[in-house]
Amino acid sequence: MDILVCVKRVPGTGSSVPITDDGLSVDTRHLGFTIGPHEECAVEEAIRLTDTHGGEVTVLTAGPAEAAEQLRYALAMGAHHGVLADTGTTDLDPQATATVLATALTQLRADGRDFDLILFGNESADAGNYQVGIRVACELGLSIVGGIKGIDVDTDARRVRLRRDTPEGIEVYEAALPTAVAVKEGLNLPRYPSVRGRIRSRKAQLRPVEVTPLPGGLRKLRLRPAPDKGEATVVLGHGPDAAIAVADLFDELGVTP
Repeated sequence: MDILVCVKRVPGTGSSVPITDDGLSVDTRHLGFTIGPHEECAVEEAIRLTDTHGGEVTVLTAGPAEAAEQLRYALAMGAHHGVLADTGTTDLDPQATATVLATALTQLRADGRDFDLILFGNESADAGNYQVGIRVACELGLSIVGGIKGIDVDTDARRVRLRRDTPEGIEVYEAALPTAVAVKEGLNLPRYPSVRGRIRSRKAQLRPVEVTPLPGGLRKLRLRPAPDKGEATVVLGHGPDAAIAVADLFDELGVTP
């Protein structure tokens, strides 16, 4: 089976992301970039599925030329092909991004690349708009299920079974191939690229796709830094007066004194 994974170049998820003075964009001068954790799990799952069922993994990104770095990382993990839709330095909104990805997919289809499964991260690690996968699937006329943490493929029946965690339990969906799926971190444990994989990825030829980004319909008003979630110290009491509060805390945590 052939699988396409859409990834995005995002600031390193463990770093503090500074905002420019005008509040309209991220100051990228001193940032490192990576693939978001949801999308990294999508790449890993695609590689595992093709290892089991055969086929190839293609990784597609829409972004600046520097996004080739993220494609090569996916290739180092074990993906077979990388496709870059160079949109320049313009910061695209979800609608424009989805249109670019759908256009690139249409071109790949015209070249004979029919993908059985198209994987997205559930949401991007930077903007978290939860829209791109759904918009692309709608433009291509595909079904899509989001929030997925389990994928089982039946290649003979041309169907896929998908699992999603909910507060009430587990939801199970079935869909006919081809279909699109938006996955969440925790679907698997992504592998770390080997030295051999990194060397291979440096030599790999990335396929460029010519696209002309159109303005989307969303207007950015302002970016705000995430609130500081520093841990606060809670004083339960002093001396014997704290005994009841400590006992209640142990009971809440399920700890038997």
